[in-house]
Amino acid sequence: MERRRLGKLEVSAIGLGCLSMTAFYSKPGDADEAIATIHRAAEIGINLIDTADFYGAGENERLIGRALHGCRDRYIVSTKFGQVLQSDGSLAINGRPEWTKTACEASLRRLNIETIDLYYLHRVDPNVPIEDTVGAMAELVRQGKVRNIGLSEASAATLRAANKIFPISALQTEYSLWTRDPEAGLLQVCAELGVGFVAYSPMGRGFLAGSVPSFEDISEDDRRREMPRFQKENLTKNLQLLEQLKKIAQDNHATPAQIAIAWLLSRTPQVVPLPGTSKVARLEENAASVRLKISAQTIAQLDRIFSPAAISGARYSEFQMSRVNR
Repeated sequence: MERRRLGKLEVSAIGLGCLSMTAFYSKPGDADEAIATIHRAAEIGINLIDTADFYGAGENERLIGRALHGCRDRYIVSTKFGQVLQSDGSLAINGRPEWTKTACEASLRRLNIETIDLYYLHRVDPNVPIEDTVGAMAELVRQGKVRNIGLSEASAATLRAANKIFPISALQTEYSLWTRDPEAGLLQVCAELGVGFVAYSPMGRGFLAGSVPSFEDISEDDRRREMPRFQKENLTKNLQLLEQLKKIAQDNHATPAQIAIAWLLSRTPQVVPLPGTSKVARLEENAASVRLKISAQTIAQLDRIFSPAAISGARYSEFQMSRVNR
C-alpha cells in the first residue's frame, strides 16, 4: 500500500472512515462485520481509521475500541470532537478549552487507548477564538493524550491562525468529484504549510459509487434526504453525470468508486481520500483504486464532466453550511 504524509504522520494512501459502522445515514451494519473490516484494513495495508465522538452517540468509538483490542499498534487512530449531540438530536458546536479536555478523555475511554494519534476539531466554534481551542489541543499533546492535531471544515485563514499556535498535521474537509470547493485556494494553503489533506466523503456519500439510483431508494431515516443534492429534482440531474462516470469506469476496467478515488489520488500527493464502509468487500474494492492509474486525458474528462457548475444542489442545507467555517 502506498504511503502519504499528514504532517509527521505516515499513513496509507487511503484511510477507512468508520461513520457508517453505527447508525448515521440509515440503520447500522453488523458490528462483527464492521470489526472484521477494520481488521482486514490492516492486513491490506490501510492503517488510518477515522471516527468522531458523536457518531452513534459514542457507539462508533466503542466499536473501534473493541476492534483495536490486541492490535492497537497496527493503526493510526483519528477521532474528532466539537460537535455535541443534544437531547433533541441536534448538534451544538463547542470548542471551549475546558470541553476540549473533557471530550478527549471521554474518547480515550470509549476507544480504550492511551493516546489518540490524530485529534481533530470537528467544527470551528464561532464563539471561541481558534487560538484558544488549538492551545487546549496542544496541551493534550504535551500531556501525552494526543500525538497530532487537526482541523475539520476550516477555512484557509483559520488554518493559518491555528498553525501559528501549534503545527496542524491534517485538515479534513469534504472533497470529491462533485465537491470541488478545496481547489479554490485551500489545497494550496495546505501545501504551503505542510498540512496533509484528508478528503472525507470521496464518493459523494455513496452517490459516485452508484448506491443511490433514485430519491425513492433513500430510506426515510437516511440523512441524505435532507441534503439538497439528493432532493429529487437535483438528484435526477446529477444521475446524468453519474452515467458518464460509469462509462469511464467501464473503459478503464474499474468501478465508478475506484475511478472517483483514483481521481482524488491524482490531484496532489498531500490528499488522502477517506472512503467509509463497514463491509470487507467494499474495503477491498476501495483499496484496489490505489493501484489504478488513470490517464491525463481521463482526468481532464472527469474535470469537465464534474465541473462545479454542472452539479445540481448544494452539498449541505443553508443551516448546515452556516456551521462550516469559511
